[in-house]
Amino acid sequence: MMDLERYLGLTLLGPLLWLEGKYVRRVTPKLPEPPGAREGSTGQGPLLRLLIAGDSAAAGVGAASQDEALSGRLVGYLRPHFAIDWRLLAVNGLDSPGLVKLLEEAPADRFDVVVLSIGVNDVTSLRSPSQWLQWQDKLANVIQSRFEPQLLIHSAIPPMHGFTALPQPLRRFMGAWAIEMNQRLEATLSGKTGRMLHWPFREAATEGLAADGFHPGPVGYDRWAQGLSKVITLAQLSLVTAPDSPLKDKE
Repeated sequence: MMDLERYLGLTLLGPLLWLEGKYVRRVTPKLPEPPGAREGSTGQGPLLRLLIAGDSAAAGVGAASQDEALSGRLVGYLRPHFAIDWRLLAVNGLDSPGLVKLLEEAPADRFDVVVLSIGVNDVTSLRSPSQWLQWQDKLANVIQSRFEPQLLIHSAIPPMHGFTALPQPLRRFMGAWAIEMNQRLEATLSGKTGRMLHWPFREAATEGLAADGFHPGPVGYDRWAQGLSKVITLAQLSLVTAPDSPLKDKE
């Protein structure tokens, strides 16, 4: 979707999309952030310092507890392989500027891997893909200066064209916007080291959604965490086994 096409669509469909958006906000259940630990240490093996940061999906909205949410499932998949020090910094409703502010105000620390979940609220606020890319670079700069990770993983914006809470044509319009953001970020990160885009959901899968038709449910979080754990494990084990790695055991 090119900028001209996008804004032409907004001009022609704007009143209908506005009414549909207002309806969605009125009827969609407001699910809370689930209870549970937001930091901890567990597991055995090489040390892995993990930060998960972002919006309502990072915060686990749609799960009954943090154990069933992204942080709990991801730590569960990683702890057989690593001694994990982990932290969750996430707030329902955050967009990219809000996440930058949250991370700038968080205490500086060292993490090996940072996982981000951000973008849905940028789409719903109609932030352009070009502006969104600039905010992803700003996020990366803040994260590098304050947390110094070896790997920054951007989670792709989920397939909003599958969000059953959104009526048509709003669902199709938001979905196309999200897909373009992901494609542009993927192209930007191609060939870069230390940053990558992970696609937990390329297809619209309603069975992974929570009751609100907007957030992941336990099935969705588990699938997301399982994919992330494989990426992180491969990346970290390659560092540990590298001949010149400071993490390699000394003989």
